[in-house]
Order: sequence, then structure tokens, then C-alpha cells
Amino acid sequence: MCSWTLPARAFGVSRQKVIFRDPVFQAIRRRALSTSQVSFPRLFKTGRTPPISGISSLQQLNTIKRIQTPAALFLSTTTTSSTSPSVSVKSMGYVQDAVLEALRELFDPAEVARGAALAKLEKPKKKKKKQDTSGDSEDSSISEEEKKAIADMAAKEAKPFSIADTMVTLATRAGFGDYQVNAAMGLAKSLGMNPRECASMIVEKIRPKIEDFMEEPEIAGPGFINLRFKPEYLTSVVEYMASDPAGRLGLPKVSKPQKIIIDYSSPNIAKEMHVGHLRSTIIGDTLSNLLSFSGHDVVRLNHVGDWGTQFGMLVEHLRDEYPAALSLETSQDVDLGDLVELYKAAKKRFDVDDEFKARAREGVVNLQAGNDEEIAAWQALCAASRVEYQKIYDMLGIKGLQERGESFYNPYLKDVVEDLESKGLAVESEGATAVFLEGYTNRDGTPLPMLVRKSDGGFNYATTDLAAIRQRVEMTSEDGGERANRVLYVTDAGQAQHFDMVFSAAKMAGYVPEGSSLEHVPFGLVQGEDGKKFATRSGDTVRLKDLLNEAVRIAGDDLRARTENENVPDDVIDQVARIIGIGAVKYADLSMNRESNYRFSYERMLSLNGNTAPYMLYSYARICGIIRKASGQEVVANIKWPEASKITITDESEMELIRSIVRLPDILTEVEQDLYPNRLCDFLFETSQKFNKFYESCSVNKAESPEVKSSRLTLCTATAGTIRLVMNLLGIEVVEKM
Repeated sequence: MCSWTLPARAFGVSRQKVIFRDPVFQAIRRRALSTSQVSFPRLFKTGRTPPISGISSLQQLNTIKRIQTPAALFLSTTTTSSTSPSVSVKSMGYVQDAVLEALRELFDPAEVARGAALAKLEKPKKKKKKQDTSGDSEDSSISEEEKKAIADMAAKEAKPFSIADTMVTLATRAGFGDYQVNAAMGLAKSLGMNPRECASMIVEKIRPKIEDFMEEPEIAGPGFINLRFKPEYLTSVVEYMASDPAGRLGLPKVSKPQKIIIDYSSPNIAKEMHVGHLRSTIIGDTLSNLLSFSGHDVVRLNHVGDWGTQFGMLVEHLRDEYPAALSLETSQDVDLGDLVELYKAAKKRFDVDDEFKARAREGVVNLQAGNDEEIAAWQALCAASRVEYQKIYDMLGIKGLQERGESFYNPYLKDVVEDLESKGLAVESEGATAVFLEGYTNRDGTPLPMLVRKSDGGFNYATTDLAAIRQRVEMTSEDGGERANRVLYVTDAGQAQHFDMVFSAAKMAGYVPEGSSLEHVPFGLVQGEDGKKFATRSGDTVRLKDLLNEAVRIAGDDLRARTENENVPDDVIDQVARIIGIGAVKYADLSMNRESNYRFSYERMLSLNGNTAPYMLYSYARICGIIRKASGQEVVANIKWPEASKITITDESEMELIRSIVRLPDILTEVEQDLYPNRLCDFLFETSQKFNKFYESCSVNKAESPEVKSSRLTLCTATAGTIRLVMNLLGIEVVEKM
């Protein structure tokens, strides 16, 4: 718990030697040396001093980055439904809070830290000796005085227990219940206790807080605490969720909303959106939907590439071909035609015409100086590009995305460089200005510079990103800033090093207030079915517009080929084909781990089998059909959800479905923390499979009694509402009939 811990490498062949070298150990030892009279045999070279973390085991070390948000992300709220007087919706956050309170009442963080430090210094049990071929004969023994000084320093540095210390997780197996509490083993080791005794103490403290909705806690194995929801609690929650199938399903919002900026999509002016923009756009939109649903203040930013040296070339080409674009009065009315062809034509002239190249370079200077003609032409290019982007966003259903391009940060760039220079972070390097960060080197081992000002006085992407960070998290609203708590950058994995360096520089410069976080959300490449670059037959980059249109066409052809759709109007088929086609493209992407490359296949993504959008849409439409038939509703009208009824369990498949549905709040919390949308898709697929098993085992229309029929209809309604809600978070519409 509240102590220092060692990385996994500490458990190798020479554990004590590694412990002796570990930077955390060195930090504590160094601090202990500075505050005691103990004579240490030698001091070791140390790098950056890491903080003393409130963790005591490797398992906690591996999970501490994942569980950093407040426990009660979803409030435990009491609501009223037609089937029960009150329903208090609980999630993992409630259990975490209960365990955290128990830890704070039962144990002293300082003593836990002291015990954990000493435990790490104890010699491991003797094993069969192996030949030490390292050639390192360094004495790794630690005196008793040193141990005491280190333990005292660890206790002094101990932090209060946190949510990470509770070690509450979803149960790894259904037989273990719904949640597991794994804190007792680490605590017991640090305090010299029996782990099961430690677990018993925790159980005694949390029992009064959870007994209304949890069965008696079970202590398993060496000290795991298994928690299982009471069946009556589970049924009451699903009854309530079924009373709001077209809304939030009774899920409350976060108790402490944050301001979160999500930077995604980011196309370039005068260039078409291509398949490379697909992942950023739909991953960013899904995360925005989910975080907004949770109750956070989400700002969706489109950091378009609307500034740079290429605009001098484009402006001069417009001067020759579209002179009206250089007037502020007429520039917005000029039809620039195909922007891609315009860009290609300008680039061709730039490459072969020296006179044009000279004019283009002068045009960049004039644009940066704010000359009217260059600004008018630039605005015309931006306006024309915006029209084209919006067509794609409309197809994808992207809403609320605010354009804030690179040009927005131009006024801040000079101040950023001067500030970095005044703090000694930016220095002159071969005529340019650069920041050198520890740990970043070129292939030849030389320091890798992060340029913030070129030798010609121009600025770089890093400068713009640093200026954006200042505006987004440091500057107050009075100064035009956002003061965001969290900023997410949804870009390809190839930019990982760039953002690592920019974030490090921003923190060193003091641009990131305590409590604010900058997070890169990387994603892999979209590949062709052969695993190579996804391209047209001619080798060109696939235009996003063409890709989406093809998915819709294939879906439409499939719908029209079905005999049951012979009399369906074309406009209805077109609408459903759009939902299926666009939904299939989105779901295929989102269902993959975002950091992985994936192979684009229309056949797979439009299949009715497996974890695909058509399968999920069909599942939803099928449930709607079951409800219509059971309640005698017409197919042509919008479905009318039946009133939620008391759930009666008659088959184990019903309880399995219920347990799956009530996991939704925890899944949403998990994605909010880790930012992997594929977990939403996995949850949907699993829930749909549980529903299929339920429907195969339990007839709805031929139920044993009216009460059982109403109960099963309520389960159908809750399942349909769950599918609809999660699909909407993924940015996918649902259809009531396919």
C-alpha cells in the first residue's frame, strides 16, 4: 500500500543487487542518508528522483496508472420506478469507496510503508545457486542501520491510502462473484499479518456498507475477498433500467465533472480527407460521446492544418487562376472547384517554375505579415475546405466539433519560445532554437533536439503544440484559456515520441498545473486485406468519401437482394443502408484495440456473423420484433416500449443476462479511464450472446404465465435499451427493422 515498490526486474536472478540499484530504492536511501548519521558504504549515481508511490506490490504497480480517477465516477443514486419504491444503482466506485474507508480506519499508511520497505530489503529464500556471469561482484549487503533509515524514510514519505490501494477489480471468473478485493495480501505482507486475518478485518468494516445489495463476502484462497450482488438487487436494477430504455437507463452522471478537451480528426486545408483520418475522427468522437454522457464538460476540437509554408504556393496559384479569391469582398463567393486538383496544380508549378517558387516564398511572408490579399485567399481556401470536410462529418454523424486550427495559436508562439529561453530550456542549436530533453537521442547516440524555432525564424509543430497546451490548461478564461483538467490527443501511434517530448517540455516549463493531465491516445494503421498499405489499385491513398460510399452501396445492394424487401420503398432502403454501411465501418474500427493495425475488409465488417455492426443492429431489431409481437404492435409504427414489470427468475440464463447488463456502468468507467472503445464493443457482443442464450431457453410469447411473460419482456426491453445506448455512444444509429 502506501510505500515504495520495485519494478518487475527486481525479481530476477540477482534480486538484491537489482533492489540495491533500483532508482526508487536509491532515492529513499539518499534521503535517509541526508537525515541520519548512518554511514553508507558508497553512493550510487542517480537520475531523476521518482516520487514515493502509495503502492506495495507489483500488481498495484502495474495497475496504478490505470486506476487514477476518483472512485465514485458514477454516483450511487436513488431513483423511483414503477416496479419498486426505490433503486440505488451501485457500481465498482461505491465498493472502492467502502474499501478505502475501511483501510483508512484500520491501518496506518506509515506503518504499511515501513513494513513494505523492510520486506523488500529482506534476503529472498535460498534457491539453487546459479553461476553469476555478469562479472559484477559489487557488494549488495545492507546494514541494519541502513535498513532502519530506509524504513523510517519510507514511513515519512508515505501517502494516504488511495483508490488504487483498494485493489477492487471485476471478478476474473463468474464463480468468484461480481467484484474481487485483492488488498489484503499486500497489506498483510507489509504488516506481518496473516492475509486471511487481514481480509477478515476489511470484511467486518465494509459489511455494513454493502450488505443491502451484496451477499455475505467470501474470503477465498490466501486472502481474496469475493463480492457477489444479491439477486433481488440485480433484478431491481434491471427493472429500473427497463423503465428508461430510450434514455440513460437510469445511469447517473459523475459526482465530480471535469473539463476535458479532445483533439481529434485534424485534416489539412486544401487536401481531401482520406482513410488516415478515419480512426482519429471516430475514436475521438466516441470518447467525446462517452465522456459527455458521463457528465463531463467536453470540448471537441478540430486542430486543422490551416497554416504553413504550403499556403504561399496556394495563394500565388489563386492569384493567377482565381484572382477574385484575393479580395476580402469576393473571396468567400469564389468556387475553387476540386481542391485536390488545385493543390496538385500549385505543387507542380512550385516544383518546376523557379519564378513561381520565389513568389510562393514571398507569399508566405506576406501571409504571416497579415496582408489583405494573402489573408483573403487563405480564408477562401479554408472556407472551401470546410465545406468538403462537413460533407464527411455529416456522413459520419459527427457533431459539435469546433474548428481551432494551427493559425489560432499564432499569437502565442513567440511568447512560448521566449519563455522557454528565459527558463533555460530552449537553447541555440545550429542556428535554430531547440529544447533538449533527457532520454531522447538520435540513432547515433547524439541528443535529439525538439525544434521550437527554425533558423529562418519560423516555428515548428512542437511550438504550436506547446502554445496549445498553455492555452488549454494553464491560461485562465479571462486570458482566453480553457483551464481544462484533461486533454486527449487522438492521433496515430507514429506521433508518440513527438507528444512524449512536447508533454515533457510543457511540464518542465510549468505549463501543466497540478491535477491536469495530457494524454496521447495513439492508434494503429488501417491496412488493406493483404496487410499492406490501404490504397487504390493505382496506389493512391483511398479517399474517405469513396470508402464510406462503397460501404453504403454494398449494404444497399444486400438489402435490395432480399425477397422480403421487394415492396420496401427505395428511400427507406437507402436510409437503412446508410445506417448499416456507415455503422459497419465505424464498428469494425472501434471493435479493434485502437493501438493495433487492422485490415480493412468490407466483407467482414458487413457480415451478420460475429462482433460486427450488422450483427448488433440485427440483434436490436430482433428484440424490437419480439416486443412488437408480444405486445401486438404494428411494424410500421415506432416501437412503444412496454412498462417495466417485476422480474421473476425462472432460468439461469436470465440471471446471466442480468449480470451482463448491470456491468454497463463499470464498463463505461473503465473506458473513461483507459480510453479503449473496443471494450464497449466486447461488452455489446457478450450481452447479445447472453440474450440469445436467454431467448433460446425462455419463450417470451409462450411464457408459463402472464407474470413471467411480463418479466421476460422487461428483460428484452433492458437489453434493447443497453444495445441502443452503447451503439449511440459509438456514434452508430440503430434500426427497429432490418
